[in-house]
Amino acid sequence: MKHASSTGPRSAAGRALATSERGVMRSVLGVVIELLFTLAAVCALYIVWQMWWTGVEAEHAQVETRQSADWVDPAAGGDEVAIAQPQEGDPPVQPEGAAEGDLVAEIYIPRFGDQWVRNIVEGTSQEQLNRHGMGHYETSQMPGELGNFAVAGHRNGYGQPLADVDLLQEGDAIVVRTQDYWYVYRYTTFTIVTPDQVEVVAANPENPGAAPTKRMITLTTCEPKYTTATKRWISYGELEYWARVSDGVPAELTSVDETGAVRFINNEQPSVVSRLGSLQPVVVVALLAYLVIFIAAAIVWRWPVLREIREGARPKPDVSIYGGLLRHQPGVLPVRVLLLALLLVAAAAALLQWGYPWLAANIPFLQAMSNYVTV
Repeated sequence: MKHASSTGPRSAAGRALATSERGVMRSVLGVVIELLFTLAAVCALYIVWQMWWTGVEAEHAQVETRQSADWVDPAAGGDEVAIAQPQEGDPPVQPEGAAEGDLVAEIYIPRFGDQWVRNIVEGTSQEQLNRHGMGHYETSQMPGELGNFAVAGHRNGYGQPLADVDLLQEGDAIVVRTQDYWYVYRYTTFTIVTPDQVEVVAANPENPGAAPTKRMITLTTCEPKYTTATKRWISYGELEYWARVSDGVPAELTSVDETGAVRFINNEQPSVVSRLGSLQPVVVVALLAYLVIFIAAAIVWRWPVLREIREGARPKPDVSIYGGLLRHQPGVLPVRVLLLALLLVAAAAALLQWGYPWLAANIPFLQAMSNYVTV
């Protein structure tokens, strides 16, 4: 009896200690798992920023540029459009010159989708390509000019204008529109080169140094698509005809509906997200909504979970990052979940708007991977 009574308390104390140790280990493991999931979410959100949000910002900038340009919209009425007929003679050259960042042309490639359109601005710096679509090599010829109208564009991120360049087929239309003229090129072939092979954008890429004999277009982009770009994918096209914008739209950019009416295929309005252009309003609205709901819930319900834990009506929970955040919100469970969701939305939007651009601008390997520059 003495033996049993002497070991009983020690056994109970040992079991309590073991239970406590298991609780600590469970809490530590839980926090580690939460941190790993958080890190995975942050990395996934970085990919979202790189692949999607940079494209939204680029589309916003391009729409603003097109809207500010004093260019006539040949399909502004939304009704049937006229087909611009090919013109005879040498094409006019437009523009004759441009400063860096100026809108040179718009480019339509139906193979990439009916609604696909990108701006071409002067210059091929990362700043121009990241925010303004595609850039014209300043040393190459202008649209319609004898020689090579050479442009560059990203294949990944920032709207990835040339993401599907490998889908082009011989004879595909590449339509360039300047302020007053259409230039319809036909895709001919492609080649893959190293970055130092700059002759691909020469006036006569087929015979560098010789006088040009054709009116060409060259599209340059990165290769491979999703990893470090060690080469360049070069696509060539040759001018088939030119037309006047005042006469309508090239047949390559039209379709015929069930009534027989001719429509401009690129007729969708910019997306709602691209009109936003910045996630700062999302952050502000989420935080304001959080503040209003937080105050209302604190007045009506206070903190029922914390009260129950203090009073012993609810067992003390394990340490948890998100569990702790959820418990410290006022109100009933649905309200607390909503409050936590608003905080997470604000945090995610802040990362997309400010966090990832800062990281991509200041961490060398991220900068190299994302081609990011501060604009």
